[in-house]
Amino acid sequence: MLQKIYNETSEHMKKSIEAMKKEFMTLRTGKVSTAIVDHIKVDYYGTPTPLNQVGSVTNLDATTIAINPWEKSLLPQIEKAIQQANIGVNPNNDGDFIKLFFPPMTVEQREQIVKQAKAMAEKAKVAVRNVRKDANNKIKRLEKDKEISEDEAKKAHDKIQKLTDEHIEQIDASLKLKEADILKV
Repeated sequence: MLQKIYNETSEHMKKSIEAMKKEFMTLRTGKVSTAIVDHIKVDYYGTPTPLNQVGSVTNLDATTIAINPWEKSLLPQIEKAIQQANIGVNPNNDGDFIKLFFPPMTVEQREQIVKQAKAMAEKAKVAVRNVRKDANNKIKRLEKDKEISEDEAKKAHDKIQKLTDEHIEQIDASLKLKEADILKV
């Protein structure tokens, strides 16, 4: 019974960290990543479709992304979607494909992106703490229903806290790596 709670708790905490790392991918670092455009949806015959499903998205170099649509008629919709996404650059449409030229980041931009990363990490920590709260409530219910003893409940709460601390440390470590990556010139 308790082992099932531990396993579920650990699994949910891992998912919180994975979600944070996925969010980190959308942040710009010194080298531009195609993940910056992953969240952009294009109006594809009335259906919002991810950009990478209507064309190929590639890195040409450290500061340029090229988008080559499979249907040339989609160029205006792709251009409009990129402008609406407000990712800090204007699309350059040459009639065949779209290029996004990202200028080198200023110190202020880097600091702003670090703030965004810290906010994402804090959101992940809140999610981990919420998972801890749910697990502790389940343990309290088991104790109240006399399915486990008071001592077992105390040990279970301690184990849940230990899991929480481990996952918070992982979040902090990931944030530290991302911060170094963003600030690296």
